Amino acid sequence: MAELFAYTDGACSGNPGPGGWGSLLIARDGENILKEREMKGGEAETTNNRMELMAAITALETLEKPSTITIVTDSSYVKDGITKWIFGWKAKGWKTASKKPVKNEELWKRLDAATQRHQVTWEWVKGHAGHPENERADELARMGMAPFKT
Repeated sequence: MAELFAYTDGACSGNPGPGGWGSLLIARDGENILKEREMKGGEAETTNNRMELMAAITALETLEKPSTITIVTDSSYVKDGITKWIFGWKAKGWKTASKKPVKNEELWKRLDAATQRHQVTWEWVKGHAGHPENERADELARMGMAPFKT
């Protein structure tokens, strides 16, 4: 049975500054890769966290039908945000524990909505540690950022 994975990463030159995101979707049957899809994009003025969120959002929004997917990210911010913190933010009207507005609220809402259609498992991997698919996602993010760098 095929398994679906999305390897996601964000990059930013300066924080804020020009940034990019990358997503690598892979359908696997065991060790055999059945299908791959690379996606990338960027913005002229953004933050690393926004790009990390956009990578995950795009991976989920791209899926045409409800799917079971594992999203592999090197961003603790994204993984912890969507699996832990978001429940408190929603309960408190999108405020943090210190009663401040949640940063990137519109992207968190978009990610939350995107996850509702799918069965999502979140995995964290250490970034820049030689994980082949994470390195490819990082490369895609840098390619997505390239048009915005001066």
